[in-house]
Amino acid sequence: MLDADTLESGGARPITLLLVDDHPVVRKGTRELLESGADLRVIGEAGSGEEAIVKARALNPDVILMDVSMPGMNGIDATRAIKAERPGVGVLVLTSYDDDAYVFALLEAGAAGYLLKNASEDDLLGAVRAVAAGESALHPSVARKVLERFSAHTTPTPPEDDLSPRELEVLRVAATGRTNKEIARDLEISPRTVQVHLANIFSKLGVGSRTEAVLHGIKRGWIDPQTI
Repeated sequence: MLDADTLESGGARPITLLLVDDHPVVRKGTRELLESGADLRVIGEAGSGEEAIVKARALNPDVILMDVSMPGMNGIDATRAIKAERPGVGVLVLTSYDDDAYVFALLEAGAAGYLLKNASEDDLLGAVRAVAAGESALHPSVARKVLERFSAHTTPTPPEDDLSPRELEVLRVAATGRTNKEIARDLEISPRTVQVHLANIFSKLGVGSRTEAVLHGIKRGWIDPQTI
């Protein structure tokens, strides 16, 4: 996974991407759009969930753009299988479906972002870069659903068993959508220290993105959804 500050420095290697969609025309258009960004490089395509698992294993991309409805294995099961093998990979769902069942199933499976296909080009490029940096990338309508769903199903547990006080503080600020630099400024620490804390948080919670970490925190009562 690439960190946001490295990406912003302009000195990072390109973000590598795997496109997963059962429509070749859709993949072609998405590929052309993504490769308009000098920092993005599509290294593979897959037309099914089964193929996505094989390609993810072979190509080791930074970000996977995942469709939901495909012949054979769907995007939910493919995401779950890929994340089981590579927890650190960023999965960005790109779909036409805004159905609650799809949204929650994909986020529970480990997707870091959920974007609808009517999103603007800038929104898509920004979401890819955010997911590559371990940040959240949720369509506004999806974000509302998530907060309503998970805030109603919390199971309070002591964070001390999982995170240090400073790590919990970083997670709570990260939940508001701030970048690493903004978190560093707010907490009066260096961006590098923020990166280290986030890496420790991801490792301790067994997740690969801020989306997963924040959902983990909401469900356990560590984060007040009203502050997000």
